[in-house]
Amino acid sequence: MAAIPELLEKLLRESAPSGHEGPAAEVWREAASFASLGADGLGSSIARVGEGAPLLAVVGHIDEIGLVVTHIDEKGFLWFSPIGGWDPQVLVGQRVAVRGREGLVLGVVGRKPIHLLEPDQRKKVVELKKLHVDVGAADRDQAAALVRVGDPVTIAAEPTRLAGDRLVSRAMDNRLGAYVALEALRRCHERGSLTGSFAAVAAVQEEIGLYGARTSAFEVRPDLAVAIDVTHATDAPGVDEKQIGSHPLGSGPAIGRGSTLSPKVFELLVETAEEAGIEHTVSASGRATSTDADAIQISRSGIPTGLVSVPLRYMHSPVELVDLGDLEATVELVAAFAARLEPGIDLSR
Repeated sequence: MAAIPELLEKLLRESAPSGHEGPAAEVWREAASFASLGADGLGSSIARVGEGAPLLAVVGHIDEIGLVVTHIDEKGFLWFSPIGGWDPQVLVGQRVAVRGREGLVLGVVGRKPIHLLEPDQRKKVVELKKLHVDVGAADRDQAAALVRVGDPVTIAAEPTRLAGDRLVSRAMDNRLGAYVALEALRRCHERGSLTGSFAAVAAVQEEIGLYGARTSAFEVRPDLAVAIDVTHATDAPGVDEKQIGSHPLGSGPAIGRGSTLSPKVFELLVETAEEAGIEHTVSASGRATSTDADAIQISRSGIPTGLVSVPLRYMHSPVELVDLGDLEATVELVAAFAARLEPGIDLSR
């Protein structure tokens, strides 16, 4: 049974939705103390090793989806709006943590009990605006002493081991990517395997618009980049492989190939995987990938960009599930890819 990487577990335990990434970013920066550290104006963290060419940027976003408190009513209930994309059904009955004045405030997501719903209401999917957070306050004053309008909220769901090498947690999307970027950098640094240079980036605000990737790519000015994200594992019930390809848990990283991705970076990633004996799949996209790769590839005058994704079940839920073997294979792929880059590499299209 594979051990949970210490850095990954620390990252998963932090509450850090888009725009409020500070606690997770602090963990990441502390772990990156072996490298030259920097940041962009939005708070994306940058750890760099090496001074030669080419400069590779590996970008994984460190934010997660969440909620934001928009109103505290007279009875002390909190009303909220989403940060990122939610299926409201997922929120019903969840325990949550509000980052309040003095730290995390625990609460629950409530709605009218099924016993009190009209027959036609029971047939309808719940709407986000019909849900509220209950922190146990007796009234508005008591609630307002704990939380303020604008405080971020995340589901309280700690990482938990399942059978074999499976790990479940909220925020896998995309603490996995931030972890892969930094761990691959660390291995290259310890192995002394770089000819060029390598910048690992923990980007912010991906879930609300790919903003951190845009500003960090502008700041770093890499010669090429690889975005690390998650993709839908296709061995879960109801997932159609004919639509998104075959990427079951245990099949290794999914290497992106598509209209917005660099053909040469794709081929180099595949060659690296084959030479290193790393099991992998290929994911295809006809338009945008809906990942940080979309923002990176149009930064400045254009950056040749690839995409590597970790298969994940139950995306954007508190029970996102990953195989630790796939995560390890992704780290090794990125580290081996970085090590094979040499000066003068031709990445023109």
